[in-house]
Amino acid sequence: MNREQEPNPRTVSIARLLSQVRLESFLALLSSLSEGIIAVDADLRIMTMNRAAERILGREAGMLTGTRVCDLFGASLCPRDTLEAALRSGEPIVGFQTTVDMTGGRQGEVLLSTTLLEDRHGRALGMALIMGDVTEVTDLRRRMNPRHRLGRLVGRDRRMLELFALIGNVADSDASVLIRGESGTGKELVARAIHESGSRAGGPFIQVNCSALSETLLESELFGHVRGAYTGAVQDRVGRFEEADGGSIFLDEIGDVSPVVQVKLLRVLQERVIERVGENRPRPVNVRVISATNRDLEHLLAVGRLREDFFYRIKVVSLEIPPLRQRREDIPLLVDDLLARIVRRQGWDRPPTIGAEAMARLMNHDWPGNVRELENALEHALVLSRGQVIRAGHLPPEISRSTGAGQRDFKTVRDDPGQEKKLLLEALEAAGWNRTRAARRLGIDRTTLWRKMKIHQIKPPEES
Repeated sequence: MNREQEPNPRTVSIARLLSQVRLESFLALLSSLSEGIIAVDADLRIMTMNRAAERILGREAGMLTGTRVCDLFGASLCPRDTLEAALRSGEPIVGFQTTVDMTGGRQGEVLLSTTLLEDRHGRALGMALIMGDVTEVTDLRRRMNPRHRLGRLVGRDRRMLELFALIGNVADSDASVLIRGESGTGKELVARAIHESGSRAGGPFIQVNCSALSETLLESELFGHVRGAYTGAVQDRVGRFEEADGGSIFLDEIGDVSPVVQVKLLRVLQERVIERVGENRPRPVNVRVISATNRDLEHLLAVGRLREDFFYRIKVVSLEIPPLRQRREDIPLLVDDLLARIVRRQGWDRPPTIGAEAMARLMNHDWPGNVRELENALEHALVLSRGQVIRAGHLPPEISRSTGAGQRDFKTVRDDPGQEKKLLLEALEAAGWNRTRAARRLGIDRTTLWRKMKIHQIKPPEES
């Protein structure tokens, strides 16, 4: 650091606060951090570490004090040159991913950052290494294979793999497909995957948002019109069905279509002909119809807003997209994919890394807006991080302040066996029955989770 530089006001403010804080309070703060902190001297020997570092490494500080920090990495993996350069220059390392030896002889992945340690006279004492455990996230990324991607769809969750298989089965058929799922789950991507995986891939893919237009304009949009059909129709217009001839048409928000338009769409589905508005001449069309909705069509059917014959015609094959909160295991894969896509769109060289705490917040959020909300959150974080490592504070407020609803709720229901069992099941299902991730979501250790499962007689589906 340049000694002549004006001190950062925020740094001065923090320093003033620390000068007033009791030592015990500061030590408690270090112990509560989820990221490991290891203090090393000028010879890169370990001086001390916090509890999070002990958990990550599976060894107590007393066992490692005085040993070379390179012993944690293994002789061939230690970033010695990088650490020594950071010590000499005082320039911090930010978001450097590397491998460390953990308990039981296994190796894990950490995201490493550093900061210089100085005494009260400004002399260098050594360096603090800040480590975030990204082993689980890295494993998920490494296990991704071509089976985990279809078009722009990404996922390795069981439900997504089943969806990929169904898309493959229906792709070459001309049967009408209804895609159901919450807003933001990727219904358009599923429709495109169906089109691009089948024999119609060489034809056009035409998309129409049925909720964006009034009944009259939607009719004209879908079927076209002839000159003079209505005020403003000054020339003939080809409709979307004719444009999609030889390919597929995707009718998004099909639940918002009026009964009048439903009747005309029903004729297309049954006879493969359309009539332009203002014309009574049938025109044959060779089109595959794919529809999508986030609405409860059975309710619309019950209250008379959806025709029964139309309902069964659009859902010859029905596909359901799971919401993101039910496939949290896919979040690291989606983060990688979305960051790469956003970075390409903005013309950057490469996507930034994401800190362990930020990833934990993303994994614990409930995602009411699903994948679309995740993409918006990452775009928000990229702006604030300016292309550097994405930290928890760079995420939108509703995510960066999140501490995991499951953890808070579990502590309040320990005297209610029914609610406790419900939360256990929800956490296990959300974690794909991975006990380590479920325990983390609930804020308990793995042993406690195992004991609670035995008390409530909860078994994984394959053991039931």
